[in-house]
Amino acid sequence: MTDRSHPSGAPWRNFYGRRHGKTLRDSQKQALESDLGAQTLRGAGWEENPNRNLLDLKAIFRNRPVWLEIGFGGGEHMVHLAQQYPEVGLIGCEPFINGVAMLLTHLQEASADNIRIHADDARHLFDVLPEGSIERAYLLYPDPWPKARHHRRRFVTPDHLIPLCRVMAKGAELRVATDISDYVRQTLKEVPQAGFEQVMDATADIHTPWKGWSSTRYERKAQRAGRPAHYLVFRKA
Repeated sequence: MTDRSHPSGAPWRNFYGRRHGKTLRDSQKQALESDLGAQTLRGAGWEENPNRNLLDLKAIFRNRPVWLEIGFGGGEHMVHLAQQYPEVGLIGCEPFINGVAMLLTHLQEASADNIRIHADDARHLFDVLPEGSIERAYLLYPDPWPKARHHRRRFVTPDHLIPLCRVMAKGAELRVATDISDYVRQTLKEVPQAGFEQVMDATADIHTPWKGWSSTRYERKAQRAGRPAHYLVFRKA
């Protein structure tokens, strides 16, 4: 179903998250004005690509393997990845403009040329990613939507997971971190049904992060509140 009243012609997709938060600082406004255009993943938006032609990721990232972070929050984990893995291209999805501004200010202080931003719903990006083009994906501290009637709004539902699975390469990893135990429950139920298998390691604990993990401000906030983190790894079957 397409919402023809929308000027871009984009299909109607319910979006429940926030797009704007507190008033941006002057430095953040400046970063958005000066840097977002250069960092934007061209061709992912509906207005510039209404025919939904597939992106040429090899050209965009100069033949690097491509990883994806869904909902990058303040962007500190994205910057850590970019610096730790300069041989990888990174796409960050984040519709919350305050988070986008924070990432851009981090990038002004970091030496990284391998990040591109999709400042919108991840499902619009999935429309134009080639099948099997993503070699790793991160879902870190997603919006928990704690009320039972809102669980269908969580990312770990078929509406998000099935298109995500399509764009991931066979054997690619999906890494999930959350401090909400019920989110773990739903993740363990829904993700395998979408085409992934859980990676089990008898030597690892669900509360132990994977190698190379860089803590985020959301994780530290959860720790201060006494909520333990959970780390899950899945592989596309």
